[in-house]
Amino acid sequence: MNIETWSYLIVGLTFALYIGIAIWARAGSTKEFYVAGGGVHPILNGMATAADWMSAASFLSMAGLISFMGYDGAQYLLGWTGGYVLLALLLAPYLRKFGQFTVPDFIGERYYTQTARLVAVICALFVSFTYVVGQMKGVGVAFSRFLGVEFGTGVIIGVAIVFFYAVLGGMKGITYTQVAQFCVLTFAFTVPAVFVSIQMVDNPIPQLGMGGAMSDGTAMLAKLNQLSIDLGFNEYTSPNKPRIDLFCVTAALMLGTAGLPHVIVRFFTVPKVRDARKSAGWALLFIAILYTTAPAVAVFARTNVITSIDNVEYAEVPGWFKSWEETGLLKFEDKNEDGRIQYYNDKNENFVNTVATEKGWKGNELVTFDRDIIVLASPEIAKLPAWVIALMVAGGLAAALSTAAGLLLVISSSISHDLLKKWLMPNISEKGELRAARISIAVAVVVAGIAGYNPPDYVAAIVAFAFGLAASSFFPAIILGIFDKRMNMQGAVTGMIIGLVFTATYIIYFKFGGGTPDQYFLQISPEGIGTVGMLLNLVISLIVSRVTPPPPESVQEMVESIRIPRGAGAAQEH
Repeated sequence: MNIETWSYLIVGLTFALYIGIAIWARAGSTKEFYVAGGGVHPILNGMATAADWMSAASFLSMAGLISFMGYDGAQYLLGWTGGYVLLALLLAPYLRKFGQFTVPDFIGERYYTQTARLVAVICALFVSFTYVVGQMKGVGVAFSRFLGVEFGTGVIIGVAIVFFYAVLGGMKGITYTQVAQFCVLTFAFTVPAVFVSIQMVDNPIPQLGMGGAMSDGTAMLAKLNQLSIDLGFNEYTSPNKPRIDLFCVTAALMLGTAGLPHVIVRFFTVPKVRDARKSAGWALLFIAILYTTAPAVAVFARTNVITSIDNVEYAEVPGWFKSWEETGLLKFEDKNEDGRIQYYNDKNENFVNTVATEKGWKGNELVTFDRDIIVLASPEIAKLPAWVIALMVAGGLAAALSTAAGLLLVISSSISHDLLKKWLMPNISEKGELRAARISIAVAVVVAGIAGYNPPDYVAAIVAFAFGLAASSFFPAIILGIFDKRMNMQGAVTGMIIGLVFTATYIIYFKFGGGTPDQYFLQISPEGIGTVGMLLNLVISLIVSRVTPPPPESVQEMVESIRIPRGAGAAQEH
Protein backbone atom coordinates (compact mmCIF):
# COMPACT_ATOMS: atom_id res chain seq x y z
CA MET A 1 0.00 0.00 0.00
CA ASN A 2 1.14 3.57 -0.68
CA ILE A 3 1.50 6.39 1.87
CA GLU A 4 -1.98 7.81 1.22
CA THR A 5 -3.70 4.46 1.76
CA TRP A 6 -1.76 3.76 4.94
CA SER A 7 -2.49 7.29 6.20
CA TYR A 8 -6.23 6.94 5.68
CA LEU A 9 -6.20 3.53 7.36
CA ILE A 10 -4.14 4.44 10.46
CA VAL A 11 -5.57 7.92 10.96
CA GLY A 12 -9.09 6.60 10.35
CA LEU A 13 -8.67 3.85 12.95
CA THR A 14 -7.25 6.21 15.57
CA PHE A 15 -10.01 8.76 15.00
CA ALA A 16 -12.66 6.07 15.24
CA LEU A 17 -11.09 5.10 18.58
CA TYR A 18 -11.11 8.70 19.87
CA ILE A 19 -14.70 9.35 18.84
CA GLY A 20 -15.85 6.00 20.25
CA ILE A 21 -14.23 6.80 23.59
CA ALA A 22 -15.79 10.29 23.61
CA ILE A 23 -19.24 8.78 23.09
CA TRP A 24 -18.67 6.04 25.69
CA ALA A 25 -17.35 8.50 28.29
CA ARG A 26 -19.81 11.29 27.64
CA ALA A 27 -20.12 13.65 30.62
CA GLY A 28 -23.49 13.58 32.34
CA SER A 29 -22.81 16.08 35.13
CA THR A 30 -20.76 19.23 35.67
CA LYS A 31 -18.28 17.31 37.85
CA GLU A 32 -17.73 14.79 35.05
CA PHE A 33 -17.46 17.63 32.53
CA TYR A 34 -14.91 19.63 34.57
CA VAL A 35 -12.83 16.98 36.42
CA ALA A 36 -13.98 13.60 34.97
CA GLY A 37 -15.86 12.83 38.20
CA GLY A 38 -12.61 12.87 40.21
CA GLY A 39 -12.14 9.10 39.93
CA VAL A 40 -9.41 8.57 37.30
CA HIS A 41 -6.67 6.03 38.13
CA PRO A 42 -3.21 7.66 38.69
CA ILE A 43 -1.53 5.74 35.84
CA LEU A 44 -4.30 6.62 33.39
CA ASN A 45 -4.25 10.21 34.62
CA GLY A 46 -0.47 10.21 34.13
CA MET A 47 -0.97 9.16 30.51
CA ALA A 48 -3.69 11.78 29.98
CA THR A 49 -1.51 14.47 31.61
CA ALA A 50 1.42 13.50 29.38
CA ALA A 51 -0.80 13.72 26.28
CA ASP A 52 -2.15 17.07 27.47
CA TRP A 53 1.39 18.24 28.09
CA MET A 54 2.98 16.93 24.87
CA SER A 55 1.14 19.22 22.53
CA ALA A 56 1.83 20.04 18.90
CA ALA A 57 4.69 22.16 20.27
CA SER A 58 6.36 19.08 21.78
CA PHE A 59 5.55 16.61 18.99
CA LEU A 60 5.83 18.77 15.88
CA SER A 61 7.71 21.91 16.75
CA MET A 62 10.26 21.17 19.47
CA ALA A 63 12.36 18.80 17.34
CA GLY A 64 11.93 21.23 14.44
CA LEU A 65 13.27 24.07 16.59
CA ILE A 66 16.23 22.03 17.80
CA SER A 67 16.81 20.92 14.21
CA PHE A 68 17.11 24.51 12.96
CA MET A 69 18.45 26.24 16.08
CA GLY A 70 20.82 23.54 17.34
CA TYR A 71 22.21 24.40 20.76
CA ASP A 72 19.82 27.33 21.20
CA GLY A 73 16.80 25.04 20.74
CA ALA A 74 17.69 23.28 23.99
CA GLN A 75 16.01 26.13 25.90
CA TYR A 76 12.61 24.69 24.93
CA LEU A 77 13.55 21.17 25.96
CA LEU A 78 14.99 22.28 29.31
CA GLY A 79 12.25 24.81 30.03
CA TRP A 80 9.32 22.48 29.44
CA THR A 81 10.92 19.53 31.25
CA GLY A 82 12.00 21.57 34.27
CA GLY A 83 8.64 23.30 34.36
CA TYR A 84 6.74 20.07 34.66
CA VAL A 85 8.96 18.94 37.55
CA LEU A 86 8.35 22.29 39.27
CA LEU A 87 4.60 21.92 38.83
CA ALA A 88 4.46 18.29 39.93
CA LEU A 89 6.58 18.70 43.05
CA LEU A 90 5.86 22.24 44.23
CA LEU A 91 2.28 23.08 43.30
CA ALA A 92 0.09 20.20 42.17
CA PRO A 93 -0.40 18.39 45.50
CA TYR A 94 -1.32 21.61 47.33
CA LEU A 95 -3.75 22.75 44.67
CA ARG A 96 -5.32 19.28 44.64
CA LYS A 97 -5.77 19.39 48.39
CA PHE A 98 -7.52 22.72 48.06
CA GLY A 99 -10.16 20.81 46.11
CA GLN A 100 -11.55 23.32 43.59
CA PHE A 101 -12.18 22.66 39.90
CA THR A 102 -10.21 25.50 38.28
CA VAL A 103 -7.31 27.90 38.83
CA PRO A 104 -9.67 30.93 38.95
CA ASP A 105 -11.53 28.99 41.66
CA PHE A 106 -8.34 28.82 43.71
CA ILE A 107 -7.53 32.50 43.07
CA GLY A 108 -11.08 33.60 43.89
CA GLU A 109 -11.28 31.64 47.16
CA ARG A 110 -7.70 32.30 48.27
CA TYR A 111 -7.95 36.03 47.63
CA TYR A 112 -11.54 36.30 48.89
CA THR A 113 -12.94 38.58 46.20
CA GLN A 114 -14.77 38.30 42.90
CA THR A 115 -12.32 40.85 41.47
CA ALA A 116 -9.46 38.36 41.90
CA ARG A 117 -11.61 35.65 40.29
CA LEU A 118 -12.42 37.91 37.33
CA VAL A 119 -8.75 38.82 36.79
CA ALA A 120 -7.83 35.12 36.98
CA VAL A 121 -10.53 34.26 34.44
CA ILE A 122 -9.20 36.92 32.04
CA CYS A 123 -5.65 35.58 32.50
CA ALA A 124 -6.83 31.98 31.95
CA LEU A 125 -8.67 32.93 28.78
CA PHE A 126 -5.72 34.96 27.49
CA VAL A 127 -3.20 32.16 28.16
CA SER A 128 -5.40 29.30 26.96
CA PHE A 129 -6.48 31.05 23.78
CA THR A 130 -2.89 31.94 22.85
CA TYR A 131 -1.89 28.32 23.48
CA VAL A 132 -4.78 26.81 21.51
CA VAL A 133 -3.95 28.93 18.45
CA GLY A 134 -0.61 27.10 18.34
CA GLN A 135 -2.40 23.75 18.48
CA MET A 136 -4.70 24.75 15.63
CA LYS A 137 -1.66 25.49 13.50
CA GLY A 138 -0.26 22.05 14.38
CA VAL A 139 -3.56 20.45 13.41
CA GLY A 140 -3.45 22.31 10.10
CA VAL A 141 0.12 21.16 9.37
CA ALA A 142 -0.73 17.50 10.04
CA PHE A 143 -4.04 17.48 8.17
CA SER A 144 -2.60 19.35 5.18
CA ARG A 145 0.03 16.62 4.70
CA PHE A 146 -2.35 13.76 5.51
CA LEU A 147 -5.02 14.84 3.03
CA GLY A 148 -2.74 16.61 0.56
CA VAL A 149 -4.64 19.89 0.93
CA GLU A 150 -3.75 23.51 1.61
CA PHE A 151 -2.76 24.36 5.19
CA GLY A 152 -5.90 26.48 5.74
CA THR A 153 -8.16 23.63 4.70
CA GLY A 154 -6.34 21.38 7.17
CA VAL A 155 -7.11 23.87 9.97
CA ILE A 156 -10.83 23.86 9.11
CA ILE A 157 -10.99 20.04 9.18
CA GLY A 158 -9.16 19.97 12.52
CA VAL A 159 -11.59 22.48 14.02
CA ALA A 160 -14.50 20.23 13.09
CA ILE A 161 -12.90 17.17 14.73
CA VAL A 162 -11.98 18.98 17.97
CA PHE A 163 -15.43 20.53 18.11
CA PHE A 164 -17.08 17.12 18.07
CA TYR A 165 -15.35 15.25 20.86
CA ALA A 166 -14.50 18.20 23.14
CA VAL A 167 -18.10 19.47 23.18
CA LEU A 168 -19.51 15.98 23.63
CA GLY A 169 -17.28 14.44 26.28
CA GLY A 170 -16.02 17.23 28.52
CA MET A 171 -13.14 16.30 30.84
CA LYS A 172 -14.37 12.73 31.25
CA GLY A 173 -14.37 12.07 27.52
CA ILE A 174 -11.18 14.07 26.97
CA THR A 175 -9.31 12.20 29.73
CA TYR A 176 -9.89 8.74 28.32
CA THR A 177 -9.40 9.98 24.76
CA GLN A 178 -6.05 11.44 25.84
CA VAL A 179 -4.97 8.07 27.25
CA ALA A 180 -5.41 6.62 23.75
CA GLN A 181 -3.76 9.66 22.17
CA PHE A 182 -0.74 9.30 24.46
CA CYS A 183 -0.21 5.74 23.27
CA VAL A 184 -0.57 6.79 19.63
CA LEU A 185 1.67 9.86 19.77
CA THR A 186 4.45 8.18 21.78
CA PHE A 187 4.52 5.11 19.54
CA ALA A 188 4.39 7.33 16.46
CA PHE A 189 7.30 9.50 17.62
CA THR A 190 9.66 6.77 18.80
CA VAL A 191 9.22 4.09 16.10
CA PRO A 192 10.46 6.28 13.20
CA ALA A 193 13.30 7.53 15.42
CA VAL A 194 14.43 3.94 16.01
CA PHE A 195 14.29 3.18 12.27
CA VAL A 196 16.32 6.29 11.35
CA SER A 197 18.86 5.67 14.12
CA ILE A 198 19.50 2.14 12.84
CA GLN A 199 19.72 3.45 9.28
CA MET A 200 22.21 6.24 10.03
CA VAL A 201 24.40 4.96 12.88
CA ASP A 202 23.35 1.31 13.27
CA ASN A 203 22.08 1.89 16.81
CA PRO A 204 18.44 1.13 17.76
CA ILE A 205 18.47 3.61 20.66
CA PRO A 206 18.02 7.12 19.21
CA GLN A 207 19.18 8.86 22.38
CA LEU A 208 22.57 7.13 22.00
CA GLY A 209 22.52 7.08 18.22
CA MET A 210 22.80 10.85 17.79
CA GLY A 211 26.20 10.66 19.53
CA GLY A 212 27.35 7.68 17.47
CA ALA A 213 29.40 7.32 14.31
CA MET A 214 28.11 7.08 10.75
CA SER A 215 29.10 4.37 8.28
CA ASP A 216 32.15 6.37 7.12
CA GLY A 217 33.40 6.62 10.72
CA THR A 218 32.47 10.31 11.12
CA ALA A 219 30.78 11.26 14.40
CA MET A 220 27.14 12.19 13.80
CA LEU A 221 27.30 15.58 15.52
CA ALA A 222 30.69 16.42 13.96
CA LYS A 223 29.23 15.69 10.53
CA LEU A 224 26.26 17.98 11.21
CA ASN A 225 28.52 20.72 12.55
CA GLN A 226 30.56 20.65 9.35
CA LEU A 227 27.49 20.61 7.11
CA SER A 228 26.15 23.67 8.96
CA ILE A 229 29.44 25.56 8.59
CA ASP A 230 29.61 24.68 4.88
CA LEU A 231 26.23 26.41 4.40
CA GLY A 232 27.13 29.54 6.34
CA PHE A 233 25.33 28.61 9.56
CA ASN A 234 26.82 28.45 13.06
CA GLU A 235 28.12 25.18 14.43
CA TYR A 236 25.11 23.10 15.38
CA THR A 237 26.42 22.48 18.90
CA SER A 238 27.40 26.11 19.64
CA PRO A 239 25.22 28.88 21.12
CA ASN A 240 24.11 31.78 18.94
CA LYS A 241 21.70 33.75 21.18
CA PRO A 242 22.62 36.05 24.10
CA ARG A 243 22.97 34.08 27.30
CA ILE A 244 20.46 36.28 29.15
CA ASP A 245 17.82 35.52 26.53
CA LEU A 246 18.49 31.78 26.73
CA PHE A 247 18.05 32.00 30.50
CA CYS A 248 14.87 34.09 30.31
CA VAL A 249 13.19 31.88 27.70
CA THR A 250 14.02 28.76 29.71
CA ALA A 251 12.78 30.36 32.95
CA ALA A 252 9.59 31.66 31.31
CA LEU A 253 8.80 28.18 29.99
CA MET A 254 9.48 26.64 33.41
CA LEU A 255 7.48 29.15 35.43
CA GLY A 256 4.73 29.34 32.84
CA THR A 257 4.29 25.59 33.15
CA ALA A 258 3.45 26.02 36.80
CA GLY A 259 0.67 28.42 35.89
CA LEU A 260 -0.90 26.56 32.98
CA PRO A 261 -4.57 26.03 33.84
CA HIS A 262 -5.14 23.02 31.54
CA VAL A 263 -2.28 21.08 33.16
CA ILE A 264 -3.13 22.03 36.75
CA VAL A 265 -6.75 20.90 36.39
CA ARG A 266 -5.47 17.41 35.55
CA PHE A 267 -4.58 16.90 39.22
CA PHE A 268 -8.23 17.39 40.19
CA THR A 269 -9.34 14.31 38.25
CA VAL A 270 -7.89 11.74 40.69
CA PRO A 271 -9.59 10.57 43.94
CA LYS A 272 -6.91 11.58 46.49
CA VAL A 273 -4.01 13.97 47.04
CA ARG A 274 -1.69 10.96 47.19
CA ASP A 275 -2.97 9.94 43.77
CA ALA A 276 -2.15 13.42 42.42
CA ARG A 277 1.49 12.88 43.40
CA LYS A 278 1.51 9.42 41.85
CA SER A 279 -0.01 10.58 38.58
CA ALA A 280 2.54 13.42 38.44
CA GLY A 281 5.36 10.88 38.71
CA TRP A 282 3.86 8.63 36.04
CA ALA A 283 3.35 11.60 33.73
CA LEU A 284 6.99 12.64 34.12
CA LEU A 285 8.09 9.13 33.13
CA PHE A 286 5.80 9.13 30.09
CA ILE A 287 6.90 12.63 29.04
CA ALA A 288 10.57 11.64 29.29
CA ILE A 289 10.11 9.01 26.56
CA LEU A 290 9.35 11.66 23.94
CA TYR A 291 11.49 14.47 25.33
CA THR A 292 14.70 12.43 25.38
CA THR A 293 14.02 11.26 21.82
CA ALA A 294 13.34 14.74 20.35
CA PRO A 295 17.01 15.90 20.14
CA ALA A 296 17.91 12.71 18.25
CA VAL A 297 15.03 13.22 15.82
CA ALA A 298 16.25 16.80 15.30
CA VAL A 299 19.84 15.78 14.58
CA PHE A 300 18.88 12.99 12.17
CA ALA A 301 16.31 15.14 10.34
CA ARG A 302 18.62 18.15 9.96
CA THR A 303 21.40 15.98 8.53
CA ASN A 304 19.04 14.26 6.10
CA VAL A 305 17.45 17.53 4.96
CA ILE A 306 20.79 19.12 4.13
CA THR A 307 22.19 16.11 2.30
CA SER A 308 19.01 15.42 0.34
CA ILE A 309 18.25 18.89 -1.11
CA ASP A 310 21.35 21.11 -1.01
CA ASN A 311 22.45 22.02 -4.58
CA VAL A 312 20.22 19.33 -6.07
CA GLU A 313 18.52 19.66 -9.45
CA TYR A 314 14.94 20.80 -8.77
CA ALA A 315 13.68 18.36 -11.39
CA GLU A 316 15.23 15.53 -9.36
CA VAL A 317 14.08 16.47 -5.85
CA PRO A 318 12.77 13.56 -3.77
CA GLY A 319 9.04 12.88 -3.47
CA TRP A 320 8.75 14.31 0.06
CA PHE A 321 9.77 17.73 -1.25
CA LYS A 322 6.98 17.79 -3.84
CA SER A 323 4.43 16.53 -1.29
CA TRP A 324 5.15 19.34 1.17
CA GLU A 325 5.22 21.95 -1.59
CA GLU A 326 1.53 21.15 -2.17
CA THR A 327 0.72 22.26 1.39
CA GLY A 328 2.31 25.70 0.93
CA LEU A 329 4.62 25.10 3.90
CA LEU A 330 7.67 24.49 1.66
CA LYS A 331 8.44 26.67 -1.34
CA PHE A 332 11.38 26.91 -3.77
CA GLU A 333 12.25 29.96 -5.85
CA ASP A 334 15.00 29.62 -8.45
CA LYS A 335 16.66 33.02 -7.90
CA ASN A 336 19.65 32.46 -10.21
CA GLU A 337 17.72 30.31 -12.72
CA ASP A 338 20.20 27.44 -12.75
CA GLY A 339 17.55 24.79 -12.02
CA ARG A 340 19.24 23.77 -8.77
CA ILE A 341 18.35 24.38 -5.12
CA GLN A 342 20.78 26.55 -3.15
CA TYR A 343 20.07 26.28 0.54
CA TYR A 344 22.32 28.42 2.76
CA ASN A 345 22.37 31.23 5.33
CA ASP A 346 22.03 34.37 3.22
CA LYS A 347 22.17 36.51 6.38
CA ASN A 348 25.84 35.56 6.85
CA GLU A 349 27.55 38.45 5.00
CA ASN A 350 30.97 36.80 5.04
CA PHE A 351 29.58 33.60 3.50
CA VAL A 352 27.54 35.54 0.91
CA ASN A 353 30.51 37.71 -0.13
CA THR A 354 32.83 34.74 -0.55
CA VAL A 355 31.30 31.33 -1.22
CA ALA A 356 27.87 32.40 -2.53
CA THR A 357 29.18 35.15 -4.83
CA GLU A 358 31.91 32.91 -6.19
CA LYS A 359 29.37 30.22 -7.09
CA GLY A 360 26.85 32.66 -8.55
CA TRP A 361 24.18 32.06 -5.92
CA LYS A 362 21.64 34.87 -5.42
CA GLY A 363 20.05 34.03 -2.07
CA ASN A 364 18.59 31.13 -0.16
CA GLU A 365 16.16 29.55 -2.62
CA LEU A 366 14.08 27.75 -0.02
CA VAL A 367 12.06 30.92 0.50
CA THR A 368 9.59 29.03 2.72
CA PHE A 369 10.64 26.18 4.97
CA ASP A 370 8.25 25.89 7.91
CA ARG A 371 10.10 24.42 10.87
CA ASP A 372 6.97 22.62 11.99
CA ILE A 373 7.12 20.17 9.07
CA ILE A 374 10.47 18.63 10.08
CA VAL A 375 9.11 15.88 12.35
CA LEU A 376 6.31 14.82 10.02
CA ALA A 377 8.63 14.90 7.02
CA SER A 378 11.56 13.07 8.66
CA PRO A 379 10.33 9.49 7.91
CA GLU A 380 9.76 10.43 4.25
CA ILE A 381 13.17 12.11 4.02
CA ALA A 382 14.76 8.94 5.42
CA LYS A 383 12.75 6.80 2.93
CA LEU A 384 11.12 4.72 5.65
CA PRO A 385 8.21 2.32 4.93
CA ALA A 386 4.86 3.93 4.07
CA TRP A 387 3.17 2.69 7.26
CA VAL A 388 5.82 4.43 9.42
CA ILE A 389 5.19 7.73 7.60
CA ALA A 390 1.44 7.34 8.11
CA LEU A 391 1.99 6.52 11.78
CA MET A 392 3.89 9.80 12.24
CA VAL A 393 0.96 11.76 10.76
CA ALA A 394 -1.44 10.03 13.18
CA GLY A 395 0.86 10.91 16.08
CA GLY A 396 1.05 14.57 15.09
CA LEU A 397 -2.72 14.78 14.96
CA ALA A 398 -3.03 13.04 18.34
CA ALA A 399 -0.60 15.51 19.95
CA ALA A 400 -2.29 18.61 18.59
CA LEU A 401 -5.85 17.45 19.21
CA SER A 402 -5.24 16.20 22.77
CA THR A 403 -3.92 19.53 24.02
CA ALA A 404 -6.41 21.58 22.01
CA ALA A 405 -9.25 19.71 23.72
CA GLY A 406 -7.79 20.28 27.19
CA LEU A 407 -7.32 23.99 26.53
CA LEU A 408 -10.81 24.41 25.17
CA LEU A 409 -12.15 22.81 28.34
CA VAL A 410 -10.28 25.41 30.42
CA ILE A 411 -11.82 28.18 28.31
CA SER A 412 -15.31 26.74 28.72
CA SER A 413 -14.98 26.15 32.48
CA SER A 414 -13.62 29.68 32.99
CA ILE A 415 -16.76 31.09 31.38
CA SER A 416 -19.48 28.69 32.57
CA HIS A 417 -18.15 27.85 36.06
CA ASP A 418 -16.08 30.85 37.14
CA LEU A 419 -17.99 33.65 35.46
CA LEU A 420 -21.57 32.37 35.36
CA LYS A 421 -21.94 29.92 38.26
CA LYS A 422 -19.61 31.67 40.71
CA TRP A 423 -20.48 35.26 39.85
CA LEU A 424 -23.07 36.38 37.30
CA MET A 425 -25.67 33.59 37.63
CA PRO A 426 -25.17 31.79 40.97
CA ASN A 427 -28.60 30.15 40.72
CA ILE A 428 -28.01 28.60 37.30
CA SER A 429 -28.99 24.91 37.16
CA GLU A 430 -26.44 22.16 36.58
CA LYS A 431 -28.03 21.48 33.20
CA GLY A 432 -27.80 25.18 32.30
CA GLU A 433 -24.17 25.36 33.39
CA LEU A 434 -23.33 22.30 31.29
CA ARG A 435 -25.06 23.85 28.27
CA ALA A 436 -23.11 27.09 28.76
CA ALA A 437 -19.85 25.14 28.96
CA ARG A 438 -20.54 23.39 25.65
CA ILE A 439 -21.54 26.62 23.93
CA SER A 440 -18.33 28.25 25.20
CA ILE A 441 -16.22 25.43 23.70
CA ALA A 442 -18.06 25.75 20.40
CA VAL A 443 -17.37 29.48 20.15
CA ALA A 444 -13.76 29.13 21.34
CA VAL A 445 -12.84 26.40 18.83
CA VAL A 446 -14.19 28.45 15.92
CA VAL A 447 -12.33 31.61 16.98
CA ALA A 448 -9.12 29.61 17.63
CA GLY A 449 -9.43 28.02 14.20
CA ILE A 450 -9.69 31.44 12.56
CA ALA A 451 -6.57 32.63 14.42
CA GLY A 452 -4.75 29.35 13.66
CA TYR A 453 -5.49 29.85 9.95
CA ASN A 454 -3.06 32.78 9.94
CA PRO A 455 -0.79 32.24 12.99
CA PRO A 456 1.73 34.88 14.10
CA ASP A 457 4.65 32.42 14.30
CA TYR A 458 5.66 28.75 14.35
CA VAL A 459 3.90 26.51 16.87
CA ALA A 460 6.53 26.46 19.62
CA ALA A 461 6.92 30.26 19.54
CA ILE A 462 3.16 30.79 19.89
CA VAL A 463 3.13 28.32 22.78
CA ALA A 464 6.13 30.09 24.32
CA PHE A 465 4.09 33.31 24.34
CA ALA A 466 1.33 31.47 26.23
CA PHE A 467 3.85 30.19 28.77
CA GLY A 468 5.25 33.69 29.23
CA LEU A 469 1.76 35.05 29.84
CA ALA A 470 1.06 32.28 32.37
CA ALA A 471 4.37 32.93 34.16
CA SER A 472 3.78 36.67 34.42
CA SER A 473 0.17 36.39 35.59
CA PHE A 474 -0.54 33.14 37.47
CA PHE A 475 2.75 31.89 38.89
CA PRO A 476 3.33 34.51 41.64
CA ALA A 477 -0.36 34.46 42.65
CA ILE A 478 -0.36 30.66 42.98
CA ILE A 479 3.02 30.24 44.67
CA LEU A 480 2.45 33.10 47.13
CA GLY A 481 -1.13 31.94 47.69
CA ILE A 482 0.21 28.60 48.91
CA PHE A 483 3.34 29.64 50.81
CA ASP A 484 2.72 33.21 52.01
CA LYS A 485 -0.12 33.70 54.53
CA ARG A 486 0.38 37.47 54.39
CA MET A 487 -0.38 37.71 50.65
CA ASN A 488 -3.70 39.49 50.25
CA MET A 489 -6.14 40.28 47.45
CA GLN A 490 -4.73 43.76 46.80
CA GLY A 491 -1.23 42.41 46.20
CA ALA A 492 -2.31 39.44 44.07
CA VAL A 493 -4.73 41.37 41.85
CA THR A 494 -2.33 44.28 41.28
CA GLY A 495 0.54 41.92 40.51
CA MET A 496 -1.48 39.79 38.06
CA ILE A 497 -2.77 42.80 36.14
CA ILE A 498 0.61 44.51 35.83
CA GLY A 499 2.46 41.28 34.99
CA LEU A 500 -0.03 40.29 32.29
CA VAL A 501 -0.31 43.78 30.74
CA PHE A 502 3.47 44.27 30.66
CA THR A 503 4.16 40.89 29.05
CA ALA A 504 1.27 41.05 26.57
CA THR A 505 2.24 44.60 25.51
CA TYR A 506 5.86 43.58 24.91
CA ILE A 507 4.86 40.52 22.85
CA ILE A 508 2.29 42.46 20.79
CA TYR A 509 4.69 45.32 20.10
CA PHE A 510 7.52 43.11 18.84
CA LYS A 511 5.32 40.64 16.95
CA PHE A 512 2.69 42.95 15.49
CA GLY A 513 3.70 46.55 16.26
CA GLY A 514 6.87 46.87 14.21
CA GLY A 515 9.42 46.43 16.99
CA THR A 516 12.84 45.12 15.94
CA PRO A 517 15.31 42.83 17.78
CA ASP A 518 17.77 45.68 18.31
CA GLN A 519 15.10 47.31 20.52
CA TYR A 520 14.76 44.32 22.88
CA PHE A 521 14.95 45.14 26.58
CA LEU A 522 18.34 43.77 27.74
CA GLN A 523 18.39 41.59 24.57
CA ILE A 524 15.41 39.60 25.86
CA SER A 525 13.12 38.25 23.11
CA PRO A 526 9.29 38.16 23.31
CA GLU A 527 9.52 34.43 24.08
CA GLY A 528 11.52 35.20 27.24
CA ILE A 529 9.92 38.42 28.47
CA GLY A 530 7.50 36.46 30.67
CA THR A 531 10.38 36.00 33.14
CA VAL A 532 10.67 39.77 33.56
CA GLY A 533 6.88 40.07 33.81
CA MET A 534 6.87 37.39 36.51
CA LEU A 535 9.54 39.20 38.56
CA LEU A 536 7.60 42.45 38.18
CA ASN A 537 4.42 40.70 39.36
CA LEU A 538 6.22 39.08 42.30
CA VAL A 539 7.84 42.29 43.56
CA ILE A 540 4.67 44.37 43.20
CA SER A 541 2.54 41.68 44.89
CA LEU A 542 4.86 41.51 47.90
CA ILE A 543 5.14 45.29 48.25
CA VAL A 544 1.40 45.98 47.92
CA SER A 545 0.47 43.16 50.30
CA ARG A 546 2.81 44.55 52.98
CA VAL A 547 1.34 48.06 52.87
CA THR A 548 -2.31 46.95 52.84
CA PRO A 549 -4.37 45.06 55.47
CA PRO A 550 -3.58 41.34 55.94
CA PRO A 551 -6.07 38.73 54.71
CA PRO A 552 -8.81 37.54 57.12
CA GLU A 553 -7.91 34.95 59.76
CA SER A 554 -10.08 32.35 58.02
CA VAL A 555 -8.04 32.72 54.83
CA GLN A 556 -4.74 32.44 56.72
CA GLU A 557 -6.00 29.27 58.40
CA MET A 558 -7.02 27.90 54.99
CA VAL A 559 -3.48 28.50 53.69
CA GLU A 560 -2.08 26.62 56.69
CA SER A 561 -4.44 23.70 56.09
CA ILE A 562 -3.39 23.43 52.43
CA ARG A 563 0.24 22.90 53.40
CA ILE A 564 -0.28 20.55 56.35
CA PRO A 565 0.03 16.91 55.23
CA ARG A 566 -2.42 15.72 57.89
CA GLY A 567 -5.47 14.23 56.18
CA ALA A 568 -3.71 14.21 52.81
CA GLY A 569 -5.16 10.81 52.00
CA ALA A 570 -8.38 12.38 50.77
CA ALA A 571 -8.85 15.86 49.46
CA GLN A 572 -11.55 18.01 50.92
CA GLU A 573 -14.29 19.15 48.60
CA HIS A 574 -15.53 22.71 49.10
